[in-house]
Amino acid sequence: MTTHKTFCRFCHAMCGIEVDVENGVPVKIRGDRDNPMTQGFTCIKGRSLPDQHTHESRLLSHLTRDPGGAFVPIDIEDAQDEVSASLASIIEKHGTRAVAMYVGTAAYQSSFTMPFARAWVGGLGSASYYSSLTIDQPNKILAPQLHGSFQGGLQSFDSSDVWMVFGCNPVVSMYGGTSGFPSFNPTQRVRDATKRGLDLIVVDPRTTELAKMADLHLPIRPGEDAALLGGMIRVLIEEELYDADFVARFTEGLDGLTASLEGFTREWVERRTGLPWSLVEEAARRFARGPRGLASSGTGPSMAPRPNLSEHLILCMNTLCGRYNREGERVANPGCLTPPRAFKEEASSPFAGFRMEPKSRIRGLGQVAGELPTAALSDEILTPGEGQVRALIVMGGNPLLSFPDQAKTQRALEALELLVVLDPIMSGTAKLAHYVIAPTLSLERPDTTFFMDTWYPQPYAMYTPAIVEPPGEVIAEWDFLWGLAHRMGMSIRLMGQPVDMENKPTADDLIAMMSAFGRVPLDEVKRHTVGGIFDDDPFIVEPGDPNATGRMQLHPAEIAAEIGDLLAEAPVEGAGYRPGDQFTHRLISRRLREVFNSMGHQLPALRAKRKTNPAYMNPADLAALGIEDDSLVEIDSGHGRIRAVAQGAEDVPRGVISMAHSWGEGMDGKRNVRDVGSPTSRLVDNEDFYDTISGIPLQSAIPVNVSPAG
Repeated sequence: MTTHKTFCRFCHAMCGIEVDVENGVPVKIRGDRDNPMTQGFTCIKGRSLPDQHTHESRLLSHLTRDPGGAFVPIDIEDAQDEVSASLASIIEKHGTRAVAMYVGTAAYQSSFTMPFARAWVGGLGSASYYSSLTIDQPNKILAPQLHGSFQGGLQSFDSSDVWMVFGCNPVVSMYGGTSGFPSFNPTQRVRDATKRGLDLIVVDPRTTELAKMADLHLPIRPGEDAALLGGMIRVLIEEELYDADFVARFTEGLDGLTASLEGFTREWVERRTGLPWSLVEEAARRFARGPRGLASSGTGPSMAPRPNLSEHLILCMNTLCGRYNREGERVANPGCLTPPRAFKEEASSPFAGFRMEPKSRIRGLGQVAGELPTAALSDEILTPGEGQVRALIVMGGNPLLSFPDQAKTQRALEALELLVVLDPIMSGTAKLAHYVIAPTLSLERPDTTFFMDTWYPQPYAMYTPAIVEPPGEVIAEWDFLWGLAHRMGMSIRLMGQPVDMENKPTADDLIAMMSAFGRVPLDEVKRHTVGGIFDDDPFIVEPGDPNATGRMQLHPAEIAAEIGDLLAEAPVEGAGYRPGDQFTHRLISRRLREVFNSMGHQLPALRAKRKTNPAYMNPADLAALGIEDDSLVEIDSGHGRIRAVAQGAEDVPRGVISMAHSWGEGMDGKRNVRDVGSPTSRLVDNEDFYDTISGIPLQSAIPVNVSPAG
């Protein structure tokens, strides 16, 4: 048996691990105490990596459909020949936009897979690139485009006196991401922060694991984050708790924002949020007291109504209180493998990239970070006309479980002329494919922490070689795409550099290309075999240009319109949003420790902990409805209906159902839910109650009715 140092790639935290390998097979994983960043921490998902590599459900060869529709093995060279010929034929008839790529969450666990996929689509000349980014958090990209940014960067968690979190539970998800919240060992890091005096404020309908650790918990009514934020901002402005000097120097629109929020009265905010005004005032004052800290959010507000408005108002909270690094302060993490940039005490004006062409053909939706919105992909497939998507390549994702509006998603996948799925198991989406390509897994490839580079609390980076040989006939995702491009005569540029299309590069060649312009040379990173913290060359915020004209916008036109629409909504009784709605509950999304979206459901150690995604409800609600714990219930949104296993939970308030998404087999939504879970995406209508920029529909705080299953 040999032991190897590497890092986990089950989720985005990328914790340092030790892997015991016996006869070429990973058999056990534990946290690497020598890793200077994660210091021995692992989670249950990471410790299941050996099962992912060796489980009987893993595909070790490639499949295609025979004339009768059954899956049969196919050699990878033949698969690439046939797929490239089919793509060429579709492009000749319908143009490059007819070929689409969807990249799911699993593809982000490789530093170069997702960038290579995007470069492949660019080399093809197609606008049809989609990813999981636009499924749950496009507002994280769009709101800064409307608000602008500050070149000194945000204040860090470790240096903060106060932290306010909306709809995020990183102690379970192990992901703080763009919120700046700790991703690895979050429970201990929160405990350490509160011991040093951090004032933690959590806004969440449910008494989550993070809420239980908070100094102040605001159990908001689901879907009303924008109302609460507007109320808190009004307190900041009226009580002059904001940083007047910072606002005067670096922002515009305070007067307009103040006028727009006049309708956020005490009575209106209390009715919308279900919170007493005294609690709203207390939260606003505690946040303003700081003096350092941040407001941040997760998928709660991002998947609920008006996600762009909520995220914009969170940005306004930070900007009004000046929660940015200033001249002379040290930047906590300037990055290692990514290109260096200057940090200055200077504002950058908004840049609304979503207004740029090309746009989606569906509902006039715009780009998000240069890609089209995934919420519209099913319609792009089903809607005839120029640009209709006819071929789809899926990497690292399971659209049948993860896309909103599952019934429509299934119709779209079945309507494709060509569906190619790269997946280590026969997922629901793979079962609908024309070709299923078996990919390598994380321990079988070299990699770096490039994806998380600027999200660590310190300038940390690590390189790992592959530690086991790929079994069977599996192929790396980029290798499959390179083979298609080679056959089709394409040119590909990765990080602005041309990829050799005659002599196939290695994975390490691609890693070198990704890291070519990094602040820390890749060779130096490789020298630190357990990962390194590269803080010998600290980055200090520089003075801003005295003639700079950039200003962050507190009250752009799109946000003013959203505030007006919110205030114009008629009061509604019950759980609906519109007059005439007859709903009793709002269903909110949640994270579970044992899975990462649609990944991990089949692994034995994880299934032993959880086989399904229960419909968690307050015990008093269950009793009132005559529903027993562990019995089946039907949940109906008016658009779709699912069955689920009811489970009482005191941390869920009355009138709320809490369920994890990306479960179930799909199809009729009622199959064997005790063993495979329930697909909440069947409840979602992607054409109703959606964000007008990104198209993200209502996927949390969904109005529903619940009843005992017949």
